[in-house]
Amino acid sequence: MGVPKRKHSRARRDKRWAHYHLRPRPLSICPRCGERKLPHRVCPSCGFYGVKKVINVKD
Repeated sequence: MGVPKRKHSRARRDKRWAHYHLRPRPLSICPRCGERKLPHRVCPSCGFYGVKKVINVKD
């Protein structure tokens, strides 16, 4: 089994983590009220999912 001859530098080690970061969540616009919401979820401002009223939201 192969064993590394030398220790990897911190820069070389940290290159593995270059793409390990948080990305902004994708938001879509509610067609009913125009607010921004997560896709494929009930709109928190109007309570609709597509054309169906799913939850009652206090105004």
